[in-house]
Amino acid sequence: MSVNKHDAASYWKANVRLIVICLVVWALCSYGFAIVLRPALSGIPVGGSDLGFWFGQQGSILTFIAIIFFYSWRMNKLDEEFGVDEE
Repeated sequence: MSVNKHDAASYWKANVRLIVICLVVWALCSYGFAIVLRPALSGIPVGGSDLGFWFGQQGSILTFIAIIFFYSWRMNKLDEEFGVDEE
């Protein structure tokens, strides 16, 4: 099914907005929590180490995997909204 130019622009805008949100969350977890906020998170124990170290070693990776699944789920919903989903 074809999408007109207005819908295509709206679809692309929604797609880029979703990408930016996912990148901000990923940057906050991988850079913010693991590097910048590590001293503030050092007093919170998680799995035998502090929370800042956990974000640096495992948390940012797990967050990235969660973002991949969220992005896939949300893009399927977005495709349905704009009528470009795969049937």
